[in-house]
Amino acid sequence: MLILVIVAGAITGIVLGLFGSGGSIIAMPALLYLLHVEPKSAIAMSLGIVAVTATISGWDNWRRGNVDVKVAAMFGLFGVIGTYGGARLGVYSPVIVQLTLFALVMYAAAWKMLQKKKQTQAQAVQLALAGGTTVADAEIEIIKAHMGQIALHGVGVGVLTGLVGVGGGFLIVPALVLLSGMPMKTAIGTSLVIVAAKSYSGFAGYIGAVPVDWAMMGAFTLLTVAGSFAGTRIAHRFSHEKLKKSFAIFLIIVATYILLKSFM
Repeated sequence: MLILVIVAGAITGIVLGLFGSGGSIIAMPALLYLLHVEPKSAIAMSLGIVAVTATISGWDNWRRGNVDVKVAAMFGLFGVIGTYGGARLGVYSPVIVQLTLFALVMYAAAWKMLQKKKQTQAQAVQLALAGGTTVADAEIEIIKAHMGQIALHGVGVGVLTGLVGVGGGFLIVPALVLLSGMPMKTAIGTSLVIVAAKSYSGFAGYIGAVPVDWAMMGAFTLLTVAGSFAGTRIAHRFSHEKLKKSFAIFLIIVATYILLKSFM
């Protein structure tokens, strides 16, 4: 049993560091099925585990220049608000509804990730530069153009994050890539920062409403943090396209597993 917990914690971190999301997808089932934690508590604890892990991994990506601070701040602000509200709703929602919704949205996110984007952020910046605009101003204009959509995505993803108990990176990464044309590696780093902020908010929404095993959560978090560093370094060895396709396949596999497990 102890070995399974160690493996689960390490894999959770690797997936989070590799894809910028997916930590709770492994952490929550591990807490639920391996450690026999009650569903609502498992959801809350997985948010706490991913919050700490994403904070450390996100800081590591920021040092490497893979975080768009402006987008992270905008998306994160609205995401935190939505996540807290979603967490309060999740306290009273049936688990089967939460998991089913989670799986269906994962399928949609995977489908979007497999679509080709029409214009990258780099291309948009180049077009702006051709018109005599500086790089910094060009990036600001791109953010302003999508500000409304970023805010709506932030709130929407935030509510879902709190409701189903995941960091929401599986929706944030596609949104960043497809909405602003952000490169995959930058989207992953930026996603980790946003996931951290939203996970803290979601965890706060469950505190006081469900019991939390702090010792268990602390041990699992340490293992997850260690795994996240390995995942972050592995991510730098692959191309953007390979990461994006791998991420989509990963979502499909996990979503299918969750549906089968929920209805069997």
